[in-house]
Amino acid sequence: MKSNTPVTATVAPKQPPPETIQETKTRRWIILSLWAIIAIFGLPAWYATTAVPRAELPIEVMTRWSEGQGSKIEFPITVAIDSSAVSSIDTSVLVQKIQIDLDQRQESSLHGLHVVPAMRDLTSAHTLAESFIYTHSSTHERFQPQLVIELRETAESASESPVAKLQPFNPVLEIHYSQASVSNDADLHSLAQFVINELQETYAEERATITHLIASDAAFARSLDTQAQESMSSELKQRSNRAFKYATTYHLTVSLFSGSDTPSSWDIKSALDEYLSPFLQSFASISTFTLDTQVQLYASLSTSLQGPNYDESSKQWTLLHSDLSAFINAAEWPLNPSIGTGPTMNFVVYVPSKAQSPLVISETGGTSWLIPQWGGVQIVNQDEASNSTTLTKDALEPVMRTFADQLDALLGLPQSPSSLPLRLSSLTRERTTSLIISASSTLGALARLSLKLTSIAIPDNVATSVADAIQHLEQACEDLRQGRFDSALEHARSAETQAEQAFFDPSMVGQVYFPDEHKVAVYVPMLGPMAVPLVMAAMKEVKRIRQTRSFSR
Repeated sequence: MKSNTPVTATVAPKQPPPETIQETKTRRWIILSLWAIIAIFGLPAWYATTAVPRAELPIEVMTRWSEGQGSKIEFPITVAIDSSAVSSIDTSVLVQKIQIDLDQRQESSLHGLHVVPAMRDLTSAHTLAESFIYTHSSTHERFQPQLVIELRETAESASESPVAKLQPFNPVLEIHYSQASVSNDADLHSLAQFVINELQETYAEERATITHLIASDAAFARSLDTQAQESMSSELKQRSNRAFKYATTYHLTVSLFSGSDTPSSWDIKSALDEYLSPFLQSFASISTFTLDTQVQLYASLSTSLQGPNYDESSKQWTLLHSDLSAFINAAEWPLNPSIGTGPTMNFVVYVPSKAQSPLVISETGGTSWLIPQWGGVQIVNQDEASNSTTLTKDALEPVMRTFADQLDALLGLPQSPSSLPLRLSSLTRERTTSLIISASSTLGALARLSLKLTSIAIPDNVATSVADAIQHLEQACEDLRQGRFDSALEHARSAETQAEQAFFDPSMVGQVYFPDEHKVAVYVPMLGPMAVPLVMAAMKEVKRIRQTRSFSR
């Protein structure tokens, strides 16, 4: 039986014509050319444009400094003994006795006292201390001693003990003794022991403070002996906590805030020039200061205060000690901490209104207090200001003297000895020590950072700053050993500046926060679409070559 079902013919797909040998060679040359361009031009260009510049850093030297092994810190204090006004003492014998006993008593390898006979230079003398010179035995360099001991005979009996008197505005220690008390070697030895005790007491706080500064850094503490690492007294810790961090420039803002409309003006310029500026000038070798003043009327107290409360028994308004920390009305009083190039110290004069006057501190009855690492406050009650519209220079004198004392604490000035030049000299050595430790720690942190983050950029200017910092550190330590303390402070200051500049270089800070995941996120969308066709074409061509070779066999 005949079927009517249509028969569908299967048509094979049309195949491309066979590839000629020349076409095969052309295709392979194209693929090879593309890969050659990438290898010869693309990869070098990519590496040149994306490579992270890494200047070579002296890692070993930086690590040694951070571990306290860069250079030993020493503080040789030269003391000159002047006996030109007396004839009963052989200065050379007394100097020898003092030096031998000092070496035996030496409590710290860092802080050494060297006693020498004083040599007076009257040709260029301006003050008593400047009239003495000392020639270093190795460098033959002439410089002034840090302290002059002036021996003076008295008409007292031999039983009287020597008396020491330190001049407040001159680095001179006067030793008053009777001539009969040094008639033999035993008496001379007693005088030598008295001088040694006075020297030890004079430099006791400085020695303890420098030991504390070095011991506070774990790396530098290894250079101290066991005796030098004794705990600090609470007074020295408080001084460290109150003081500002060292800066080359401080900005002082002196503000008058009045609770009413009076006083509306003050003779602040003449008061600053007479009472505060001379004190600031004495710090010229350590730091510089800028000043500005301001006045605000109807300045209200902070709302967070519990007081002031009126005390019926004393007829005074009182502030609790707990209110002192919240006394400053930061929301309404214009105390900008960013004024100037350095840290800002605020000194506030507050005049309460008549309705809240007199205003005192309840526990002590005082009218002033210090705010650590911020500034100071002085309350001037209206009856003390004579109810006038202007605070005169005379009325501001006790205020300026209070601010000078508060400035002492904020700058970290030692409390002893009583001589201001000696305290400033001690502060110079303390600041030099802290700057050397800070710069060394920064260099160590930079060395560890460069080793840990191998992809971080290290520009040439960072390497230059590191080299300059190391050079200044070496020179600062050398100046300390030679007794050039002002020069040592300058070099230590430059070393810390260069080290901070290297560590916080903008080109490095950005790389620290650029992880490898960000690189993948950037390169994959950009190179993926281009790399896939090239890789697949190369893989297919390799497969064809293998197939051709297998057929030929």
